[in-house]
Amino acid sequence: MTYCVGLRLDEGLVLLSDTRTNAGLDNISTFRKTFVFECPGERVIALMTSGNLSVTQTVIAKLGHESERAEATPATSILLAETMLAAAEIVGRLLHAVGEEIGARTRASGISSAASMILGGQRRGGQLRLFHIYPEGNFIEATEDTPYLQIGEFKYGKPILDRVVRPATSLAEGRKVALLSMDSTMRSNLSVGMPLDLTIIHRDAFRAESRERFEPGDPAFTAMSEAWSRALRDGFANMPD
Repeated sequence: MTYCVGLRLDEGLVLLSDTRTNAGLDNISTFRKTFVFECPGERVIALMTSGNLSVTQTVIAKLGHESERAEATPATSILLAETMLAAAEIVGRLLHAVGEEIGARTRASGISSAASMILGGQRRGGQLRLFHIYPEGNFIEATEDTPYLQIGEFKYGKPILDRVVRPATSLAEGRKVALLSMDSTMRSNLSVGMPLDLTIIHRDAFRAESRERFEPGDPAFTAMSEAWSRALRDGFANMPD
């Protein structure tokens, strides 16, 4: 399984994904699920993936190929698309087409070809935007009312997002709450696990200024997780009966 979360804040985007994939208890692997496409100073687009690994890897490979192809057009390349909405439409069409193609070959084996993505970024002259793209190719966008999106095993990490995240939340606080959301998910679901990939995109920077990887046993992440556990236990102990 997977857990990816993206926050669209006034200051920018916070994007966090795990790397664990599994096809049964005895087949667990590590694969990157965050991918960044950028023309520094002009545009930056980040994608996080969940679902059938063959589908998502094929989509990312095709997007990368098209971004480098001399004959690419604004209708085919996310690095040439005129708006972030147009980029989401390109990814949606490709995700649906690849899912249908692979699904036609794997459906008889009972293997799901469903996959979804979170796309976030900004182009020069445009707004910072964040989309959840579904297997069918349609999508929804993060809003002022709900400034975050999740894919994968999202239920365990959602409560803290609902309580904390607002558009005015700072990037530093967004980084912290995303990591705590991931920590809650990993504690409750063994199919989500480290390493973790964290990407921060500042508004109007048009590049991914911060990209971190947290390996198993990372001291800063471990200290934060333990501090959060203590805070929850103390808060529970202090609640009136």
